[in-house]
Amino acid sequence: MFATPAFAQAASAAPGGAAVFAQFLPIILIFVIFYFLLIRPQQQKMKQHRAMVEALRRGDQVVTSGGIVAKVSKVQEDGMVEVEIADGVKVKVIKHTITQVLNKTEPAAS
Repeated sequence: MFATPAFAQAASAAPGGAAVFAQFLPIILIFVIFYFLLIRPQQQKMKQHRAMVEALRRGDQVVTSGGIVAKVSKVQEDGMVEVEIADGVKVKVIKHTITQVLNKTEPAAS
């Protein structure tokens, strides 16, 4: 007639698999939303910036991360770009500090 304490504890000890999944579902949904709203767009932006930096050529007018508008005079292979910020004033900057290309030069026709 009366249930012993050992039987009462054993009956509720193991929750079902669906209950455990339901507890983790909000965390999974938050991660999925976080991925599509923050991580993926940032990766695409980085990919576009990398392609822009790799496509730099002599004669392009660029803006550096410091806000300096300059004209590319030489692209070096070691990750540096020589830019001209005024007549006769040339400065070396790191390629990845270039934030924007204002005027793109067209390649010479052969």
